[in-house]
Amino acid sequence: MRVLFDHPSPFALAHGGFQTQIEQTKQALEESGVHVEYLRWWDATQQGDLIHYFGAASNAYLQQARASHLPVAMTTLFTETCNRSDWQLRCQRFLTQAILRFPGGEGVKQQLSWRAYQNCSRNVVGLHAEKAVLERVYDVPAHRISIVPLGLSNRYLKAGPGNRSQEHLICTGTITERKNSVPLAEMALKAKVPILFVGKPYHTNDPYWKRFEKLIDQQFVKYHPHVADEDEMISLLQAARGFVLKSRYENWCLSAHEAAACGLPVLLPDQKWSRERFGPDAHYFLPSDGPANVDMLREFYDECPDLPGSKMRLYSWHETAEQLRKVYETVLNSMRGL
Repeated sequence: MRVLFDHPSPFALAHGGFQTQIEQTKQALEESGVHVEYLRWWDATQQGDLIHYFGAASNAYLQQARASHLPVAMTTLFTETCNRSDWQLRCQRFLTQAILRFPGGEGVKQQLSWRAYQNCSRNVVGLHAEKAVLERVYDVPAHRISIVPLGLSNRYLKAGPGNRSQEHLICTGTITERKNSVPLAEMALKAKVPILFVGKPYHTNDPYWKRFEKLIDQQFVKYHPHVADEDEMISLLQAARGFVLKSRYENWCLSAHEAAACGLPVLLPDQKWSRERFGPDAHYFLPSDGPANVDMLREFYDECPDLPGSKMRLYSWHETAEQLRKVYETVLNSMRGL
């Protein structure tokens, strides 16, 4: 089996969890015996049995692949959408269907990614909340959606709890608006709760980074540059008092799972993704911002020494790869009429 990985955005422009997911999935698939290559757009001789596209492929892309008898599995991160309320999803479905039914404008409609979810051979998502978006908003049949969990490396799975000897909480991830880095730093200052932020901005001249940088006092708003080495990150996590995240929305959040693997109690935004993955094993902010969440941060910090780590189910990348292999085989067998 020869699988071609494709992705529309260079990692140099937008690092993060999607990059980790693609790289780790590729490595695990190769270790399980699947031949994986990144699709080389300049190479007319490159061959494969299936494309796994990470993102929403254009309809023209899918039509060309179909003409070449090359099925396309598509992984889209419904990061914001999957956390919308049921009422918001119903409204989104109504608007989507109204636009698609509107007479004329077929050329414009062909540019919409919405149809790609129905036109690709298989949609691969990580959460039931994301599957619900495909079914309820875009009318994708359930049998064309596969839920495949994201994994962690063996280092994280074997890490276990540390001594949690440091006085600070820890927050890992890109310093960006979606992660609510500035509001969380401001909460830390108000609550007088030390938080170590570990990560980097997309660009050092980003105005959002400049706002965050001004809040760093290394007492309550501590900062450590991005850590690429897993052993170093595990050490930082194991030493922390607990993990905190206040992002606007997530779809899986590898950082939170890494913290759970290192035995930390976690304080998370109360969203569909966090409830699905962590359930009662996490502590949650209130949905609205305000003084109550500052108090909640302080309460979590004070209780952390006596709180156990999360016991939620964690997966390895090899488990992810094995499930993906089965998805690929199902898609290929369907193409062959088996």
